[in-house]
Amino acid sequence: MNRPQTTVVLGMTADGKITDKALSPARFGSQADKLHLERQISFADAVIFGAGTLRSYGTTLPITNLELLETRKEHSQQPQPFQIVCSASGKLNPQLRFFSQPVPRWLLTTPTGAEFWRERTEFERIIVSRSDRHQEQIANSLSMEWDSILSQLKQLGIDKLAILGGGQLIASLLAVDVVDEFYLTICPVIFGGKDTPTAVEGRGWLQQQGRKLELVSVKQVDQEVFLHYKTIR
Repeated sequence: MNRPQTTVVLGMTADGKITDKALSPARFGSQADKLHLERQISFADAVIFGAGTLRSYGTTLPITNLELLETRKEHSQQPQPFQIVCSASGKLNPQLRFFSQPVPRWLLTTPTGAEFWRERTEFERIIVSRSDRHQEQIANSLSMEWDSILSQLKQLGIDKLAILGGGQLIASLLAVDVVDEFYLTICPVIFGGKDTPTAVEGRGWLQQQGRKLELVSVKQVDQEVFLHYKTIR
């Protein structure tokens, strides 16, 4: 493939919500889920997440487990994967704690979104997606030219890419069929709400167009269920 292997890693409620109606940081998972997320991140050369996810948390999840850090060192990987923020508008608060965390930061944006950051030092690399003026007005991940972007990431040495949300970003990648697998944690809580974000946002698909998955493994840890799916093409 002329792109990285892509893996969605996500925790959700029993009714498929990834946050509550107030868009609070998702802290309903257990310590086992946090370790699972950190382990999946440790396999990646880079992680990507949407601007909404960053605004909600204000930070990213660095690898802290010493065993995982040692494994990355043995594989000649840098301690932390590249943290790629996807923001078509580029409207991010440079005062977020994320910008002081000791992680390598990249920005994926449009020509307009890149303007504010070009002369600044918060991002080590800015990747600009080709988009026309109409697409920039949409100002979300659906306006990204994903084939070109993923090809660029591959050329930059990104062989494994972890996708951490949110639902709009995941929908845009599914729409162009570039998601290879899912690691989903089902947590024992229900949030409800017709406008509460789910794992996959966007316009959705008809039943016959739904993306098909193959179940690879199921694991229960206390009250949580860990699912691993591969995408069927």
